[in-house]
Amino acid sequence: MDVSTPDDGTVGLVSPGRGAGLRDVLSSRFLLKLLVDKEIKVRYRGSVIGLLWSYVKPGVQFIVFYIALGIFLGLEQSARNPGGLPNYAIYLFSGIVLVNFFSEALGNASRSIVMNGGLIKKIYLPRELFPVSAIWVSAIHFLPQIIILIVACLFAGWTPSVLQLGAAVVGFVIVALMATGLGLIFGAVNVYFRDAENLVDLLLMVATWASPVLYAWTTVRDQLGQTALNIYLLNPLTVGVETFHYAFWMPTADQTQALPPSFLSLWVPIALALSIVTLVLGQLLFRRLEGRFAQEL
Repeated sequence: MDVSTPDDGTVGLVSPGRGAGLRDVLSSRFLLKLLVDKEIKVRYRGSVIGLLWSYVKPGVQFIVFYIALGIFLGLEQSARNPGGLPNYAIYLFSGIVLVNFFSEALGNASRSIVMNGGLIKKIYLPRELFPVSAIWVSAIHFLPQIIILIVACLFAGWTPSVLQLGAAVVGFVIVALMATGLGLIFGAVNVYFRDAENLVDLLLMVATWASPVLYAWTTVRDQLGQTALNIYLLNPLTVGVETFHYAFWMPTADQTQALPPSFLSLWVPIALALSIVTLVLGQLLFRRLEGRFAQEL
């Protein structure tokens, strides 16, 4: 055990492998930068196009969904289908970029402790650095995609209000906090039970369909009723995606659909609160389990 001397001069004992949690990440920003740089270099080592892969996956995903749903299934508004979504391409891509950020962030964060087992067994450093660095790497990949989305919106006549831009920022924060909290939970549990990463894969497999990325939220209300819609909106990812639609798609659409009732005044604060609770619970569980990471790895 480490021995520490409090301000009153007495000697206290600190459990091994325990730190100050996410506060240590704030005081270890240089280490965080090194880990982020390492993750990016390792991921694209030997790759011909490198970081451009962060464009390829969402691009292919967008094309497949747009052709299958927008054209074949008629979700794109057209002369033949006036009841479809106007500017469906922007609607679709604005949801895809946020869900892809969440999927990459949570998937990598849940594996981050196990993947860095060799480093954890050799030296002590704040273990939260590993899932947090995974979130940062995903944010770096998210940045060029959001730039492409903004350029496409500008060509479509995008004129957002300050409220809409602010909603997009809050939506991203909601999703990032939830991904961090879940990443801490599954990253810690995965050290003891490797089934955790398989469970994460299952969750991410349905993430795109469990949020209004490919379809409008009104589909849930019309098919399942208001009660089901309220449950649906309790998913912070759903709220985050809808804030992106509000910020990027609605200003470009000729016929904008109304937001869910009380969306900005009720559901956004609820989603933010749920994400913060998830982060706190993730930190508590992570700190409880981190003491035996080195032994279990």
